[in-house]
Amino acid sequence: MTDTQVNIKAVKEYLLSLQDDICQQLAEEDGSAEFIVDAWEREPDKGEMGLTGGGRSRVLEGGEVIEKGGVNFSHVRGQTLPASATAHRPELAGRSFQALGVSLVIHPRNPYVPTSHANVRLFIAEKEGEAPVWWFGGGFDLTPYYPFDHDVVHWHLQSKAACEPFGEEIYPKYKAWCDEYFYLKHRNETRGVGGLFYDDLNAETFGWDFEQCFAFMQSVGNHFIKAYRPIVGRRKAIEYGERQRDFQLYRRGRYAEFNLAFDRGTIFGLQTGGRTESILMSMPPIATWKYDYQPEPGTEEAQLYDYLMPRDWLIELV
Repeated sequence: MTDTQVNIKAVKEYLLSLQDDICQQLAEEDGSAEFIVDAWEREPDKGEMGLTGGGRSRVLEGGEVIEKGGVNFSHVRGQTLPASATAHRPELAGRSFQALGVSLVIHPRNPYVPTSHANVRLFIAEKEGEAPVWWFGGGFDLTPYYPFDHDVVHWHLQSKAACEPFGEEIYPKYKAWCDEYFYLKHRNETRGVGGLFYDDLNAETFGWDFEQCFAFMQSVGNHFIKAYRPIVGRRKAIEYGERQRDFQLYRRGRYAEFNLAFDRGTIFGLQTGGRTESILMSMPPIATWKYDYQPEPGTEEAQLYDYLMPRDWLIELV
């Protein structure tokens, strides 16, 4: 067993424990429902990629607070990397691979509670006779419908806290990458108020060894629930009506647009013939599209659009 395989085992153990902790805390916050557990193994794929592996999907639907939430762990292997994984690294074409991670999306019922997303993952490209090429990626971001400055500041303070042990330059770098990544080009707006996004994190690109990169992934994973749960607790009991619900469903359409058109994880999963139920777990349970909708000036709905652009929240709002 190589050192890399030993570390893969440690990463897998961490990811499963992270999934358990997040689900437990969110179920406690909801107070009326539990996450169901769906452990799955995929049949060996006879196609070019030769996919094998499995995972554990945990889903909560119909809760008092969480209308739909999914926290998915997967560990898959394939014989050939898909195009989405080699587009920026053509030298890896033809290698076999392993990918393991936790990915989650929480769609709350109350429009005053933001939608949230997080994922942390490890990717390994392998070739017989050569050292494996590995990298970490992940992050988390927040998508409010009715933003509160206090929530946005708290979210970014936790984002910064996740990065601080690794250098003062890390948060600004990965905050900016998040703003750039979660951007709907066809709408000319960010998906929400950002957070952190990083990819291709390894010794070659960043200078950190495997253990340092793994430690950073753990810090990001552990700070997600610290960032999100207090916001849910503060906003879940706010009264709302049909107007707020209609606006929430309209804005969820933007979320669906991003996931289907731009999200790397969704594209990778679909290109590799992954498990559709797990790949599309991130989609909102209900969403609407309205032709050329424009919120009334001065309304709560119009205020959201002031937040859908890159900003230094810790300077502007503190």
